[in-house]
Amino acid sequence: MHALTIGFGLGFLVAMQLGPMSLFLIRSTLRSGWAVGLSIGAGIAVVDALYAAAGAAGAASLLAIDPLRTTLSLVGAAVLLVLGIRTLRDAFRVRLGAETEFEVATPRRAFATSAAATASNPLTIASWAAVFAAASGVGAAGGPTLLVAGVGIGSLCWVTLLATGTAAARRALGVRAMRIADAFAGVGLIFFGCALALRAD
Repeated sequence: MHALTIGFGLGFLVAMQLGPMSLFLIRSTLRSGWAVGLSIGAGIAVVDALYAAAGAAGAASLLAIDPLRTTLSLVGAAVLLVLGIRTLRDAFRVRLGAETEFEVATPRRAFATSAAATASNPLTIASWAAVFAAASGVGAAGGPTLLVAGVGIGSLCWVTLLATGTAAARRALGVRAMRIADAFAGVGLIFFGCALALRAD
Protein backbone atom coordinates (compact mmCIF):
# COMPACT_ATOMS: atom_id res chain seq x y z
CA MET A 1 0.00 0.00 0.00
CA HIS A 2 1.22 3.52 -0.74
CA ALA A 3 2.66 5.57 2.14
CA LEU A 4 0.43 8.57 1.41
CA THR A 5 -2.70 6.41 1.68
CA ILE A 6 -1.53 4.81 4.92
CA GLY A 7 -0.59 8.20 6.36
CA PHE A 8 -3.97 9.67 5.38
CA GLY A 9 -5.83 6.83 7.07
CA LEU A 10 -3.73 7.12 10.23
CA GLY A 11 -4.11 10.90 10.40
CA PHE A 12 -7.86 10.73 9.82
CA LEU A 13 -8.51 7.93 12.33
CA VAL A 14 -6.26 9.30 15.08
CA ALA A 15 -7.86 12.76 14.71
CA MET A 16 -11.32 11.16 15.06
CA GLN A 17 -10.65 10.19 18.68
CA LEU A 18 -12.59 12.35 21.12
CA GLY A 19 -10.02 14.22 23.15
CA PRO A 20 -9.43 17.64 24.66
CA MET A 21 -8.70 19.34 21.35
CA SER A 22 -11.83 17.89 19.73
CA LEU A 23 -13.88 19.33 22.59
CA PHE A 24 -12.09 22.66 22.24
CA LEU A 25 -12.76 22.71 18.49
CA ILE A 26 -16.47 21.94 18.92
CA ARG A 27 -16.96 24.47 21.69
CA SER A 28 -15.08 27.24 19.86
CA THR A 29 -16.89 26.59 16.58
CA LEU A 30 -20.25 26.82 18.35
CA ARG A 31 -19.21 30.09 19.95
CA SER A 32 -17.27 31.79 17.18
CA GLY A 33 -18.05 30.08 13.88
CA TRP A 34 -16.50 27.97 11.16
CA ALA A 35 -13.35 30.04 10.54
CA VAL A 36 -12.26 29.75 14.17
CA GLY A 37 -13.04 26.01 14.25
CA LEU A 38 -11.08 25.47 11.06
CA SER A 39 -8.13 27.41 12.50
CA ILE A 40 -8.14 25.19 15.58
CA GLY A 41 -8.30 22.14 13.32
CA ALA A 42 -5.38 23.44 11.26
CA GLY A 43 -3.33 23.82 14.44
CA ILE A 44 -4.10 20.22 15.40
CA ALA A 45 -3.23 18.92 11.92
CA VAL A 46 0.06 20.84 11.74
CA VAL A 47 1.20 19.49 15.11
CA ASP A 48 0.10 15.96 14.18
CA ALA A 49 2.22 16.13 11.03
CA LEU A 50 5.19 17.64 12.90
CA TYR A 51 5.03 14.95 15.57
CA ALA A 52 4.73 12.22 12.97
CA ALA A 53 7.87 13.68 11.40
CA ALA A 54 9.54 13.78 14.82
CA GLY A 55 8.57 10.15 15.31
CA ALA A 56 10.19 9.34 11.98
CA ALA A 57 13.35 11.07 13.19
CA GLY A 58 13.34 9.15 16.48
CA ALA A 59 12.55 12.17 18.67
CA ALA A 60 10.30 10.09 20.93
CA SER A 61 13.42 8.84 22.70
CA LEU A 62 13.69 12.33 24.24
CA LEU A 63 10.67 11.44 26.36
CA ALA A 64 12.89 8.95 28.17
CA ILE A 65 14.44 11.99 29.89
CA ASP A 66 12.31 12.21 33.03
CA PRO A 67 12.58 15.96 33.74
CA LEU A 68 11.67 16.82 30.14
CA ARG A 69 8.70 14.45 30.09
CA THR A 70 7.44 15.74 33.45
CA THR A 71 7.80 19.37 32.37
CA LEU A 72 5.92 18.77 29.13
CA SER A 73 3.17 16.90 31.01
CA LEU A 74 2.70 19.71 33.51
CA VAL A 75 2.70 22.42 30.82
CA GLY A 76 0.13 20.46 28.81
CA ALA A 77 -2.02 19.96 31.91
CA ALA A 78 -1.88 23.66 32.75
CA VAL A 79 -2.95 24.67 29.23
CA LEU A 80 -5.91 22.26 29.30
CA LEU A 81 -6.98 23.39 32.78
CA VAL A 82 -6.94 27.06 31.77
CA LEU A 83 -8.97 26.30 28.64
CA GLY A 84 -11.43 24.22 30.69
CA ILE A 85 -11.90 26.82 33.41
CA ARG A 86 -12.46 29.60 30.87
CA THR A 87 -14.95 27.43 29.01
CA LEU A 88 -16.90 26.65 32.20
CA ARG A 89 -16.87 30.32 33.14
CA ASP A 90 -18.40 31.16 29.76
CA ALA A 91 -21.08 28.49 30.26
CA PHE A 92 -22.35 30.25 33.39
CA ARG A 93 -22.38 33.78 32.02
CA VAL A 94 -25.73 35.54 32.23
CA ARG A 95 -26.01 35.99 28.48
CA LEU A 96 -24.32 34.54 25.42
CA GLY A 97 -21.83 36.94 23.88
CA ALA A 98 -20.84 38.41 27.26
CA GLU A 99 -17.17 37.91 26.48
CA THR A 100 -15.00 40.99 26.31
CA GLU A 101 -13.53 41.87 22.94
CA PHE A 102 -10.15 40.57 24.10
CA GLU A 103 -11.58 37.12 24.91
CA VAL A 104 -13.42 36.58 21.62
CA ALA A 105 -11.39 34.15 19.53
CA THR A 106 -9.92 35.16 16.19
CA PRO A 107 -8.69 32.58 13.67
CA ARG A 108 -5.06 33.55 14.35
CA ARG A 109 -5.45 33.30 18.14
CA ALA A 110 -7.41 30.05 17.76
CA PHE A 111 -4.64 28.52 15.62
CA ALA A 112 -1.92 29.53 18.10
CA THR A 113 -3.87 28.23 21.11
CA SER A 114 -4.66 24.97 19.36
CA ALA A 115 -1.07 24.38 18.24
CA ALA A 116 0.31 25.16 21.71
CA ALA A 117 -2.19 22.92 23.51
CA THR A 118 -1.68 20.02 21.11
CA ALA A 119 2.11 20.36 21.10
CA SER A 120 2.40 20.54 24.89
CA ASN A 121 1.00 17.04 25.37
CA PRO A 122 3.86 14.51 25.48
CA LEU A 123 1.40 11.70 24.88
CA THR A 124 0.88 13.14 21.40
CA ILE A 125 4.58 12.71 20.65
CA ALA A 126 4.69 9.20 22.05
CA SER A 127 1.53 8.05 20.28
CA TRP A 128 2.63 9.38 16.89
CA ALA A 129 6.08 7.83 17.33
CA ALA A 130 4.50 4.45 18.03
CA VAL A 131 2.04 4.77 15.15
CA PHE A 132 4.79 5.86 12.79
CA ALA A 133 7.04 2.96 13.81
CA ALA A 134 4.22 0.50 13.16
CA ALA A 135 3.35 2.09 9.81
CA SER A 136 6.98 2.17 8.72
CA GLY A 137 7.27 -1.51 9.51
CA VAL A 138 4.79 -2.47 6.81
CA GLY A 139 7.15 -1.20 4.13
CA ALA A 140 4.74 1.22 2.48
CA ALA A 141 5.75 2.46 -0.95
CA GLY A 142 6.73 6.12 -1.06
CA GLY A 143 8.76 6.44 2.12
CA PRO A 144 8.49 8.46 5.33
CA THR A 145 8.00 11.87 3.69
CA LEU A 146 4.76 10.81 2.02
CA LEU A 147 3.66 8.99 5.17
CA VAL A 148 4.06 12.21 7.20
CA ALA A 149 2.30 14.24 4.49
CA GLY A 150 -0.58 11.76 4.54
CA VAL A 151 -0.89 12.10 8.33
CA GLY A 152 -1.20 15.87 8.03
CA ILE A 153 -3.75 15.67 5.19
CA GLY A 154 -5.82 13.00 6.94
CA SER A 155 -5.88 14.91 10.22
CA LEU A 156 -6.81 18.15 8.44
CA CYS A 157 -9.59 16.36 6.54
CA TRP A 158 -11.24 15.09 9.74
CA VAL A 159 -10.99 18.37 11.67
CA THR A 160 -12.41 20.22 8.65
CA LEU A 161 -15.39 17.86 8.60
CA LEU A 162 -15.85 18.29 12.36
CA ALA A 163 -15.68 22.09 12.17
CA THR A 164 -18.04 22.18 9.19
CA GLY A 165 -20.60 19.88 10.84
CA THR A 166 -20.45 21.83 14.09
CA ALA A 167 -20.83 25.15 12.26
CA ALA A 168 -23.91 23.78 10.47
CA ALA A 169 -25.40 22.64 13.80
CA ARG A 170 -24.63 26.04 15.32
CA ARG A 171 -27.39 27.67 13.29
CA ALA A 172 -30.00 25.38 14.79
CA LEU A 173 -28.84 25.66 18.40
CA GLY A 174 -30.11 28.21 20.86
CA VAL A 175 -28.37 29.93 23.75
CA ARG A 176 -29.23 27.15 26.22
CA ALA A 177 -27.73 24.44 24.00
CA MET A 178 -24.53 26.45 23.58
CA ARG A 179 -24.23 26.87 27.34
CA ILE A 180 -24.65 23.11 27.77
CA ALA A 181 -21.96 22.52 25.13
CA ASP A 182 -19.68 24.97 26.97
CA ALA A 183 -20.26 23.18 30.28
CA PHE A 184 -19.61 19.75 28.73
CA ALA A 185 -16.44 20.94 26.97
CA GLY A 186 -15.20 22.74 30.08
CA VAL A 187 -15.60 19.68 32.29
CA GLY A 188 -13.96 17.52 29.62
CA LEU A 189 -10.96 19.84 29.27
CA ILE A 190 -10.50 19.99 33.04
CA PHE A 191 -10.74 16.18 33.21
CA PHE A 192 -8.05 15.75 30.54
CA GLY A 193 -5.87 18.38 32.21
CA CYS A 194 -6.11 16.66 35.61
CA ALA A 195 -5.43 13.25 34.05
CA LEU A 196 -2.32 14.59 32.33
CA ALA A 197 -1.08 16.24 35.53
CA LEU A 198 -1.60 13.04 37.54
CA ARG A 199 0.36 11.02 34.99
CA ALA A 200 3.33 13.38 35.19
CA ASP A 201 6.21 11.63 36.94
